[in-house]
Amino acid sequence: MRKIEPRVSRRSFTVGALLAAGTAGLPIMVKAQEGKTVALLFDSLVSPFWVSGIEIMRAEAAERGWETLEAISDFDDNRQFEQVRAMIEREVDGILIIQTDANAVIPAIRAANEAGIPMVHFNRPPAESDAYSVAIQADNRKIMQDTVQFLVDEAKAMGGTYKACILIGDLGDVNAIQRRDGFFDIVDQHPDLIEVVARVSTEWNADKAFAGLTNALQANPDINFLVTSSDFLHPQIEQALKIAGKWHPRGEEGHVLFGGFDGDEGAYQRLIDGYLDACGVQNLFLEVDMAFGAFEDLWAGKQVDKLLLDPGFVITAANLEEVRDQMWGYIVWQQQQ
Repeated sequence: MRKIEPRVSRRSFTVGALLAAGTAGLPIMVKAQEGKTVALLFDSLVSPFWVSGIEIMRAEAAERGWETLEAISDFDDNRQFEQVRAMIEREVDGILIIQTDANAVIPAIRAANEAGIPMVHFNRPPAESDAYSVAIQADNRKIMQDTVQFLVDEAKAMGGTYKACILIGDLGDVNAIQRRDGFFDIVDQHPDLIEVVARVSTEWNADKAFAGLTNALQANPDINFLVTSSDFLHPQIEQALKIAGKWHPRGEEGHVLFGGFDGDEGAYQRLIDGYLDACGVQNLFLEVDMAFGAFEDLWAGKQVDKLLLDPGFVITAANLEEVRDQMWGYIVWQQQQ
């Protein structure tokens, strides 16, 4: 895959208050220069990743002279399909969509195909079908493999044996499946070093994550190797580890090797503070640029692959200053200081 340098400035967006109409599923016009109109259809704005994503998209669209129409489906597939139909009726030039369900979105793709409007899926690809659309996705499995490999190398350097726990996301989400598989791809190669003693099903729910991890730590108080499939669960992980007396920074006795995934502002802070050892980062700036570049190619009549991957990267204390400008959470963190 060719390397793509993001056009959007990492300081050209501000994470601000969300418009209430967005969560009600109503379209919002964002004024820009004359040009194309692109619909941004999100299933929710419940995570910092999505909030930052829509802000970056607004900034990038404005930079390109596009207008955007926005709608939030609140995890309702039927509502999102109606939003797609409404955008088709408004004759938008492109539809960027984040769907809740990979199969339920297929009729929406077909409707866009019939209308001749390009559709790009952001971060979550649809299920296989004969309908045509383009999906932008992080290379979840490889990014998780690289993150866990760093932790394994650290474990080898420190010596001893390790009891591992993984917090798994919603297995209805292909991203969660790929991250889980990337974790086991690496730990399964080291059975003499690492024993996985707990698999916590979170279903992307913070309360379930906290309860599951708390139970895992009570059943396995010697857990010393922990990986989460999403950084938004860090507050619950911190709380559970503190209760168990296991929240210690690198270099202190009792430190739990800890790996994250996404690259939010909390992950950046915990890297600085020494509690987080490695984080697999989705390059949100690159993904937005890839999505908008796909629209431009499709409008120009070019053939675009159905899946385009963001290779991402792993950030650690060792390369923090070198790569942090590519970490969307670092930019958010700066704005909060």
